[in-house]
Amino acid sequence: MSRTELEARLAHEGLTASAWENGPGERYPAHDHGYDKVLVVAAGGIRFGLPDAGRDVELAVGDRLDLPAGTTHDAIVGPSGVTCLEAHAPRGTLAAPARRAAGTW
Repeated sequence: MSRTELEARLAHEGLTASAWENGPGERYPAHDHGYDKVLVVAAGGIRFGLPDAGRDVELAVGDRLDLPAGTTHDAIVGPSGVTCLEAHAPRGTLAAPARRAAGTW
């Protein structure tokens, strides 16, 4: 699935995405946000840790992660680097953290 197709899918849901990218092995420490966040991998891969849920979520191209406001998460970029599309929504839009595999959303 191309980046353009992924952006169009998000737009169809009323979400406007911006892109960010990181090199292999880059890390984000545990943090949370005051808004709901939707992340979609456009290239490469990334692992998100959800410490409050006691689990990790691996994302590859086309996979999506919904993070409600206040969800503590950390991340480590995979060996190929990553490009993510990120969209924000008002707090309360998303019910629970959820990984959606490519082609299922």
